[in-house]
Amino acid sequence: MNKIVYVEDEIEVGELISAYLKKHDIEVIIETRGDRAEATILAEKPDLVLLDIMLPGKDGMSLCRDLRTQWQGPIVLLTSLDSDMNHILALEIGANDYILKTTPPAVLLARLRLHLRQNQPSAASTDERPSAARQSRVMSFGKLTIDMVNRQVTLAGEIIALSTADFDLLWELASHAGQILNRDVLLQTLRGVSYDGMDRSIDVAISRLRKKLYDSATEPFRIKTIRNKGYLFAPQAWETDSE
Repeated sequence: MNKIVYVEDEIEVGELISAYLKKHDIEVIIETRGDRAEATILAEKPDLVLLDIMLPGKDGMSLCRDLRTQWQGPIVLLTSLDSDMNHILALEIGANDYILKTTPPAVLLARLRLHLRQNQPSAASTDERPSAARQSRVMSFGKLTIDMVNRQVTLAGEIIALSTADFDLLWELASHAGQILNRDVLLQTLRGVSYDGMDRSIDVAISRLRKKLYDSATEPFRIKTIRNKGYLFAPQAWETDSE
């Protein structure tokens, strides 16, 4: 059974969503204050964190930002604030998803399950014996190494801290090195949704990846933008620390 911590100050809302998720084998621990949530999350070690934005003591955005420095599991914001700016900001500070409270419960469940699946450790990680399967879960390009088993990225010997969503995006791009992947393919693969012509979450995540991997923001050469087509992971661009 998966476990999540749900930070929600409206008790009735928290109990309704908690009851629904529990029916589908998800244990829910409710925390009602933002200023207590960080300690609760670190103590409980949940599989996923679900955050409201408007919280007493500490708002959900600040909590998400501060959590990202010490916890790499999926963080989903569940809010009544239907704002493009809030959506973009949430993704920028490390949230995996931004879901409105008006979303049907079945859709909410499906999206939470998607993030839970993506965060599941590989079966190979429980076997310490070297194997071909384990080795195939590690990709190297020059000074960049992406280890799926340990979900770790290193560049020129430096460990690069990535959220679950950012790691999955990098792995998908690197798995198709030298190929162009458009937004629709990336959204379908990573989130199970189709590109609606407006969603900029992939663009925001690409920008975040470039910054963390020391790519150029104005003239990216490691994760390239191919105009009107999509994004391309350049396999030969990792030989040096930067360009």
